[in-house]
Amino acid sequence: MKIVILGCGRVGSILALALEDEGHQVSIIDKKKDAFRRLPTRFKGQAVFGVGIDEDVLKKAGIEEADAFIALTQGDNTNVMASQVVQERFRVPKVLARVYDPIRAQVFRELGIHTVPTARLLCGLFADMLNGRPTQCIEDYLGDTIESVTNQEA
Repeated sequence: MKIVILGCGRVGSILALALEDEGHQVSIIDKKKDAFRRLPTRFKGQAVFGVGIDEDVLKKAGIEEADAFIALTQGDNTNVMASQVVQERFRVPKVLARVYDPIRAQVFRELGIHTVPTARLLCGLFADMLNGRPTQCIEDYLGDTIESVTNQEA
């Protein structure tokens, strides 16, 4: 699968390598050249310098042939804007966005963007760990805020 990731922070760089190790073709975009230092030398994917909402940057990363796009920047608005561009302009079949603000996550979902509200997930996980409860599955922490990506193709 051809996958384009926006954001080469800790999560983006780890995910890029993990997906590449699974045999996927990965491109990763970041607006800071220094961010690519997080990629190990064994990463053979494409690192693209630029702003992830810029169509030319997305094209350079191979968005026109992409099967999936994952927005993982530190900014909710950047993640949703890039996801909308990719979804509407380039018709990428699978689009996911990390969202910190759970209220925004609801709004983004209403726009048809599949989000993972990380704050809600971590709060539930930490509360269980702190109280000695067994950890739950992701759906239990996120409730109805997450929808399977497979439903996105319908």
